[in-house]
Amino acid sequence: MKRAVFPGSFDPITLGHVDIINRGLLVFDEIIIAIGVNADKKYMFPLEDRKRFIEDSFKGESRIIVKTYTGLTAHFCKAEKAQFILRGLRNTSDFNYEQSIAQTNASIAGIESLFLVASPNVSNISSSIVRDVLRNNGDASSLVPLSVKK
Repeated sequence: MKRAVFPGSFDPITLGHVDIINRGLLVFDEIIIAIGVNADKKYMFPLEDRKRFIEDSFKGESRIIVKTYTGLTAHFCKAEKAQFILRGLRNTSDFNYEQSIAQTNASIAGIESLFLVASPNVSNISSSIVRDVLRNNGDASSLVPLSVKK
């Protein structure tokens, strides 16, 4: 079985994330959406809400599992018997950032990373943009799944 971990803070999950996850299901038998917990980071949405947003977005998809974790993503992958990390790339800046992390994960834990380029219609979306829109009372409904809109 090919199992991948799709890690992130998902604060909140966006349509860009959904795009990568749905397309990742074409490659992997199972995807663990792993919400990283960093006690030093300030989140807009509580962990419980972020987890619920994701679970509601993929309700009925048995090949999606949602978990939370602390520590190194590579260690989480090993514990979950996942051979791959799935990541989405919106632009070359994302690639430059992700490349060294992928190489480190491969060297310390033997975990391979697979990058999918975001679909053009969602390549402009990031959680930080969504948070900025929401903080300023904007309409983020075209940027997030229905579970977040509620």
